[in-house]
Amino acid sequence: MIRLRDVSLKPAGVGQPVLHGMTLTIPQGEFRWLLGPSGAGKSSLLKLLTLGAKPASGQMDILNTPVTGASRSTLRNLRRRIGFVPQDYRLIGEWNVFDNVALPLRLRGRSERDIRQEVFAVLDWLDVAPHAHSRPTTLSGGEQQRVAIARALIGRPDILLADEPTNALEDSQARRLLATFQELIDLGTTVIVATHNEGLVRDAPAPSIMLRDGTLDPHANEAIA
Repeated sequence: MIRLRDVSLKPAGVGQPVLHGMTLTIPQGEFRWLLGPSGAGKSSLLKLLTLGAKPASGQMDILNTPVTGASRSTLRNLRRRIGFVPQDYRLIGEWNVFDNVALPLRLRGRSERDIRQEVFAVLDWLDVAPHAHSRPTTLSGGEQQRVAIARALIGRPDILLADEPTNALEDSQARRLLATFQELIDLGTTVIVATHNEGLVRDAPAPSIMLRDGTLDPHANEAIA
């Protein structure tokens, strides 16, 4: 479960909070669209939920764990249970696709035998297994995006957050990706997808978190606690 109670986010050097008055509850194993115009605060909310920043005020619980005052080890363990697909992919260009996707498992000390099996399983699932030994820079934008998604999924996260994950995909690929997300939801994963793709939202209706000027739009949010 994700729960925010009157949360604000104010990065260092910023005069006003970029998020304020955020009160939100998302039960475990559910899907939410994250919507709003550019500058509304979607990326800031994703940064907060990936524990890339701490609230300036208010209370935030992630997976039933209070974030405020949590120790470094607690936050580190929580981050391992959160998968994130950034808009810019953040793939390591000097490494091949296999090594990019294997990184989270290697950081956890998994055996190379297990890593090989799991990496090829998720690459095959996302139709990029033939590129396992290629560098990301040789792939198309859509292929790079699927590699970034594979890396986010490899740790079998309890929460998956995605920032515009379909913007480099064809319509058929985007629908397949949503089907993949639904499989994760069926397994108990909470999925939040930020998008500007209105057609995709119409084709896959679901509760939405709508942001405007760094706060929730109370008239457009089903997920408000």
